[in-house]
Amino acid sequence: MFGTSIHWTTFFYLLLDIVIVLFAFYQSQKLNRNSLKRYLYLGILFIFYNASGGFLPSNAIPGPIIIQYIITYGVSITLCVYIVYYLYKEYDFVVLAFSSSIRNLAIVAFGGFIALYLIPYLFTTSLNTARLLYTVPISIVAFIFLGIFYKRISHPKNPNLFIVRRNKLSIISVTAIALLPICTVIGDYQWITFTVMNIAFYAISIIEVDRHLFFLENKSKLYEVFLSNKRKIEEINESEVINGNLTRRETEIAVSILSKLSYKSIAEELYIAESTVSKHASNIFKKTGVKNRSEFLKRFLRKNK
Repeated sequence: MFGTSIHWTTFFYLLLDIVIVLFAFYQSQKLNRNSLKRYLYLGILFIFYNASGGFLPSNAIPGPIIIQYIITYGVSITLCVYIVYYLYKEYDFVVLAFSSSIRNLAIVAFGGFIALYLIPYLFTTSLNTARLLYTVPISIVAFIFLGIFYKRISHPKNPNLFIVRRNKLSIISVTAIALLPICTVIGDYQWITFTVMNIAFYAISIIEVDRHLFFLENKSKLYEVFLSNKRKIEEINESEVINGNLTRRETEIAVSILSKLSYKSIAEELYIAESTVSKHASNIFKKTGVKNRSEFLKRFLRKNK
């Protein structure tokens, strides 16, 4: 397409991702939502992924071809690690036991690329050999991670349709990451590889839209909570109320607290540790000027009845 190696499907995903990112940026400016930053970074990474993987490698570009492969693989690895980071930070999906799991995941991914791809290529000068030596073990690691992730969040103790939808879409995103090495081994079929990876972005985008709708549905419960952080504003429109001073995760937990759920129930419902719920709750109480859960319920639940 356009005299380059980019396939029309990849170009379509590139354009669609640009539109989504521009819309998200517009919304973040309109609603003054700093919480969308991670999503914008994710979208920008997908744009770079589609562009680099679509247009590269190209014989029209001077220099060693391996440099172009380093760029495309580097962007792909960064994107995959960031997707996992995004799921960890936005939804508190602590799948692995150690706190530095994201850092270790990045070390394994980039270290494996150097040890299993670049070094073999230097000795064999064969891209196919280097690709096979790297993608096979990475595929095994990716599917082990997928299995752990699936086991961690796929069996709800307290079914909540909002959380169930989020978890299913998150599993789709992680599955796309696990399938990427296999798609790479199969060959340079852009319509397969880029379709699989962009599904991960669209799944996360659906999660974010669903999350916003969840906030809107619960705005009556949260109105007084956010209003307490906007004392100097006389007239508050809907977008300002929804986006108060709480993070999106704190907002979700605030809804659960106002629903009179225990910290243990909230933890089970959101698939996070009870200590994590307690930490978020402390931040909520601090931001809303109350000392504890009882005072929070007394102050805000009464006003929402």
